[in-house]
Amino acid sequence: MHDLNSLELNSHLDTETSAVILSRARGSIALTVDGRRIIDFYSGAGSLNYGHNNHQIREAILEYLTSDAVVNGFNMTTSAELKFVDTFRSVVPRERGLLPYHFEFTGSDANAIDAALELSRKVTGRQKIVFFTGGQGGVGSGSTALGGGGHRRTAVDVSTRGLTLVPCDGYLGPVVSTTDYLRKVLRDQNIGIDRPAAILVEAVQRKRGMNVARKEWLLSLQAIAKETGAVLILDDREMGCGRTGQFFSFEFAGLSPDIIVMSNSLSGCGLQLSMLLIKDEIAHRWSVQRADTESDLAFAAATAAIDIYWRSRILSEEVQRMGKLARRRLNATASYQGDSFSVRGRGLALGFDCRRSEIADATTRKAFAKGLFIERCALADGVIQFLPALTIDSETLNQGLDIFEEALAEALN
Repeated sequence: MHDLNSLELNSHLDTETSAVILSRARGSIALTVDGRRIIDFYSGAGSLNYGHNNHQIREAILEYLTSDAVVNGFNMTTSAELKFVDTFRSVVPRERGLLPYHFEFTGSDANAIDAALELSRKVTGRQKIVFFTGGQGGVGSGSTALGGGGHRRTAVDVSTRGLTLVPCDGYLGPVVSTTDYLRKVLRDQNIGIDRPAAILVEAVQRKRGMNVARKEWLLSLQAIAKETGAVLILDDREMGCGRTGQFFSFEFAGLSPDIIVMSNSLSGCGLQLSMLLIKDEIAHRWSVQRADTESDLAFAAATAAIDIYWRSRILSEEVQRMGKLARRRLNATASYQGDSFSVRGRGLALGFDCRRSEIADATTRKAFAKGLFIERCALADGVIQFLPALTIDSETLNQGLDIFEEALAEALN
């Protein structure tokens, strides 16, 4: 067995998970080198929506490799890129009645956010960006300023000039409308808040505890963007590709964002692939500076994922069915424990709020010891997140939920 403490990147970790070496994985099951079976309810923070080592997507990758196709086009257009664009456009936006979108590929997910912000500033000639409490960022300069807490921005010396932080939906309680507040301060030019270049929002905030924005709130936000001439950016990096039960997380609200940011699960196998979907009226006026090159293997895998899972409603309906099953069981667990706990989220993006971080921490540790991998939310460490593969079967889902219930009961005792 290797000495993990000798690995510099892992030397600061002392959790149970850091002391485990994974050897194989398929679907929702991972195996350790010593033969332990672990049910994965984290799915690489949602980057493996179709499970580990999805064999159908893997076959598409192998076929692509054996055909001597280009693996990396180095900023040149390739047949793999064109095929992905054609497939995505014909299957996803068209089937959902969305207006035509232009594609720009940005390399990493943080670069995608930075590119979206830069483009919005070019289009509007303004600098201000409105974003919301609990929104995620990334590792680029612009995206780091948006994400995490003040301690993170201070650590990397990132300025928040040009950024306006607004309470997200429900942040001030169920009665206060934060969009009414935003509309009022933007209309009142005497208080010094300039009209923004962009409004950046997530329909579901994973890191903040699976906070779900209501349909009315999102539609109000879209109206404010239109009133003020701001670009509405929907960050779907984590909740896109079916995580909430529909391909886009905002579909339920009938939203039509100006820019959609996507990454994480696009390739279907963990290969990096990030892109902006930009409404044509914006894309025709300005171009995006490409920061990175994309792997054509990722394009090939992503095309296969769209072909396999999104040409029909079957997966979407199955995610909604499994999400209801999981939520029903988690609600029952919360009710059994009294009024202390609650469940929130949509589809197969669910959060179990333990209220106290020590209970959530103990539960995740005990669950892992029993064979279930779950994690706490980064900005709400009392909330345990459930992100099983969208392709999980009901038997495995129920087995994992059984383990969670046992682990929670032990943590409370």
